Amino acid sequence: MFQDMNKMLDQSMGPFKELVDIQTKMLEELTRQQMDCTKACIEATVQQTKELQKCKSPADLLELQKAYAKELEDTLRSANQQNLTALTEAREAMQKLTEGAFDRFNAGK
Repeated sequence: MFQDMNKMLDQSMGPFKELVDIQTKMLEELTRQQMDCTKACIEATVQQTKELQKCKSPADLLELQKAYAKELEDTLRSANQQNLTALTEAREAMQKLTEGAFDRFNAGK
């Protein structure tokens, strides 16, 4: 009897455990992406600082700043797209999990 109750508890907690796994993977991916984005921004800033020394005119400085802004914009756009992809994948996995749980619940009636 105890084994049966333990088995039922494990089965009922299965979807919750899967939900926690989905969320954990999503957060790990978002954290990795944010670290990569931060690293890219820091590297761009360091590179821009090095290039400042080569500027000989205001026009050179303006072009350098435009290139720097474009690089940061591209980096942030890419990070945004990657974040949206991770969130969408997690949402779809949670939706599938929820639908499966409801299907099992309705089948048990």
